[in-house]
Amino acid sequence: MVRTAIQLYTLRDLEGGLPALLRRVGETEFDGVEFAGFGETSAWETAEVLKATGLEAASAHIGIDVLEDDPDSVREACTALECEHVVVPHLAEEHFEDSMAVRETATRLSDLADRLADRDLALGYHNHDHEFVDLVDDDRSAFELLLDVTDDALSIELDVGWATAAGHDPIALLERLERRAPLVHIKDIADGHPVELGDGVVDIDGCVAAARDAGAEWLIYEHDEPVDPAASLEHGAQTLAEYRD
Repeated sequence: MVRTAIQLYTLRDLEGGLPALLRRVGETEFDGVEFAGFGETSAWETAEVLKATGLEAASAHIGIDVLEDDPDSVREACTALECEHVVVPHLAEEHFEDSMAVRETATRLSDLADRLADRDLALGYHNHDHEFVDLVDDDRSAFELLLDVTDDALSIELDVGWATAAGHDPIALLERLERRAPLVHIKDIADGHPVELGDGVVDIDGCVAAARDAGAEWLIYEHDEPVDPAASLEHGAQTLAEYRD
């Protein structure tokens, strides 16, 4: 079963706070949300709003320092939200600049995945485009090396838009990530920048089909730079509704 969600970073410029955003999403056809941190609203209050709106917590983007420094607080919040997936949303370019840096990054992520697994949380990593840099001391890209030196304990939240912007085929990547990509970011790209679904060059139909075949549980809409976040919310919900089970 594949469900649809929105990464709340898309709506960061809308006013009203997290509860208001959740209620707004609950009026659309999205099944859930992916948190961009938890803000100042308590997890228990947030959980009540989720229940009232009928939304599920698909996952949560949480910075790696928070995950490493205070995993028990993360677990407490995720337990309240019935959220089992946490995702490192970004690591800077220096973490992928050469093969040694990639291997160190892989070890760090793998160790964190083991620590979180002990707390019943599954860890993922969300890519941008800089992870696909070709390594001068290896015949692979940094992303390919990261995949090769980690295992299924670390899932990959493939962002099909950023993979496309980096010149890689997201469909082929999803085929490689079979059973390792429970969460997939559905994003469109034109001239290297995010655009509304259908306005760019990403093969959305092909990516969704590949995500299904790879065992994805959630298709998560994200637009990093929406001109009109409210309209983007509606358009994203309507577009992804076509792919819901």
